[in-house]
Amino acid sequence: MTTSKTRPIVSLCIVTDSDFSKNLDRLLALIDTAPEDAIIVSPEVCLSGFAYERFEEAAAFTATALESLARRVGNRLLIFTAITKEDNLFYNIAYALHENKILYRQPKAKLFTLGNEHEYFHAGEEKQIAPFLFEGIKIGILICFELRFKALWQQLEGCDIIAVPAQWGKLRSDHFVTLTTALALMNQCYVIASDAANADTSAMSGIITPFGGEIRNNGEESISSHYEERTILSMRRYLNVGIE
Repeated sequence: MTTSKTRPIVSLCIVTDSDFSKNLDRLLALIDTAPEDAIIVSPEVCLSGFAYERFEEAAAFTATALESLARRVGNRLLIFTAITKEDNLFYNIAYALHENKILYRQPKAKLFTLGNEHEYFHAGEEKQIAPFLFEGIKIGILICFELRFKALWQQLEGCDIIAVPAQWGKLRSDHFVTLTTALALMNQCYVIASDAANADTSAMSGIITPFGGEIRNNGEESISSHYEERTILSMRRYLNVGIE
């Protein structure tokens, strides 16, 4: 097992099928191929897609899938989002799973109205977008459209890693690349961006370093690199903009 000084990081870029079980099986298989101590980010609603006409079914599937994923993840950390029903309301919730438990959860606060998300999902509160700690690593999550709001970048200032699970529109692929790279530079942190590989999404998953170095998807379902604490500390000393 590695320490918090360095850890493998993985970004997935997978197709979201209409068959929920097929999506879960593919995600489980990719988890198995990742290093045993990896931090993995999977696309937004990767188990079901938005499935607006199947929300009850999708939410029920989420409950079952969470158990399967939590058992399989082991020492890895898996970050993804899923359709979830609570108090008769549907949310798009980001989960962080580790060692058979939900380590952290965060509902999507900024719904994409052009995709009619506001007609189906209940929005979370923006104040819930906050860092959490995982083995000494400070991690934040921005879910897809939330990436466009600069105030949310500030709420995650000081994070070592920001995960961006997305279903980002193909017509705005350049925006996804530009914004995720800028986020890494502005917050001087690692960004693990994971977009779906669907016909209408960007498929531009990437891993970006605090110095702006980036690895982008080239048709593979999984890309990987390493989180290094010293890289963050080096960047924040080199260009001190007050991030601690």
